[in-house]
Amino acid sequence: MKKIIVFAIIASLFASCIPNKDLVYLQNKGSNSNSIEVTQEASKPYRVQTNDIITISIKALDQKLVDMFNPSESGSTETSQQGLYFKGFTVDDHGNIRIPVLGELNVLGFTLDEIRQKVEKQLLDEYFKAEANIFVTVKLAGLRYTINGEIGSPGTNVLYQDRATIMEAIANSGDITITGNKKEVQIIRKFPHGFETHSIDLTDAKSMNSPYFYIQPNDYIIVKPLKQKSWGTGTTGVQTVATIVSALSLVTTAILLSKNL
Repeated sequence: MKKIIVFAIIASLFASCIPNKDLVYLQNKGSNSNSIEVTQEASKPYRVQTNDIITISIKALDQKLVDMFNPSESGSTETSQQGLYFKGFTVDDHGNIRIPVLGELNVLGFTLDEIRQKVEKQLLDEYFKAEANIFVTVKLAGLRYTINGEIGSPGTNVLYQDRATIMEAIANSGDITITGNKKEVQIIRKFPHGFETHSIDLTDAKSMNSPYFYIQPNDYIIVKPLKQKSWGTGTTGVQTVATIVSALSLVTTAILLSKNL
């Protein structure tokens, strides 16, 4: 009986403990751990899609001349998600935004820099001369993403920066739990033709070459659980031993009681 218990404990340890290689991010698999690798960024300029929210700020030497082109309450410094929602320009189903005085402007499929150039050109063609020194800034109203599954703080978050990696999004959401599968993190991304799903292995440093390593607005990230969680035997050796010993003790007690009956 003792041999059976020992064998069961050893087998469970090998089967249910989470190996270290499944826990460490961005490993240089198959290469010298002391080597230094230079990875080129796979990020491309983001092209605006429907339902995106962008902010446009127009400045000039005489600010009073351009105040009418800016949203109301332009002097407010509020940068909350609610504030950006109400003061930003939402891209409608036709790919247009409505700017005060300038009217409708199609921005679907354009980069932020291309939108800036379009706004500047229209201002100079219709309202101002070059001497006015028009200065236009166009930004996304934060990188909004949703993350669920084996994550510390699931839900919808906003990163107020122009670009962010999936690693930053995960860190901002409390990191992946020990029972989360870092080898198969799913990203559901919106494209003009619909939604696409892609998986990325965050334990492999080569994932930095993936076009999905940089998140985009409205990305939906899903962290699946490891099989060890569904087994319920524990995530560490100590937890597994305790669980197995408790289970075997119950079985042994039941056997002894049945023999005495």
